[in-house]
Amino acid sequence: MAATTRMTAQERRAAVLEAARDHFADHGYHGASTDAIARDAGISQPYLFRLFKTKKDLFIAAATACLSETLVAFQEAADGLSGQEALEAIGQRYRTLLSDRQMLKAQMQAYAAACDDVAIQEPVRAGYGALFEYVERVSGASTEVVTMFFAHGMLMNVFAALDLARSDAPWAARMLQSCPGGPS
Repeated sequence: MAATTRMTAQERRAAVLEAARDHFADHGYHGASTDAIARDAGISQPYLFRLFKTKKDLFIAAATACLSETLVAFQEAADGLSGQEALEAIGQRYRTLLSDRQMLKAQMQAYAAACDDVAIQEPVRAGYGALFEYVERVSGASTEVVTMFFAHGMLMNVFAALDLARSDAPWAARMLQSCPGGPS
């Protein structure tokens, strides 16, 4: 009989957050099933609620993890860089993040859920603010330039969500061509 290795609480928590991200990305806050999340994470639903008191706590943890992953990606991209070089490296890295449909959908679901719930809005706002402040600090760019950088990033979210790079609509081609560094 082979010995089985038990997961640590930290490993279980990570597995739950990964499963939660995918379920929330696919079904939204209200549509995701905690039973399905627990099953995909290999734990019982009661254990899930021992790790996270409520579905909302789980959603917030998954949204926060998604924003934290984005911040780490920005930090890795800009490591040793500053100014315009840092902005360009972060923008390039963000384009690669958008190719991960689950990451994109998880971000969009976090923003959507934040529209209706102050308890979700607060941590999502804090995570988004951390991204903004990091880019502002590492680039040394003005608040206006960083604001436009983030506005362009949100437009890239829409491009990716609508898969405009594969669209044959003339307006989509014109829009993509007008945005330097947009999806190709």
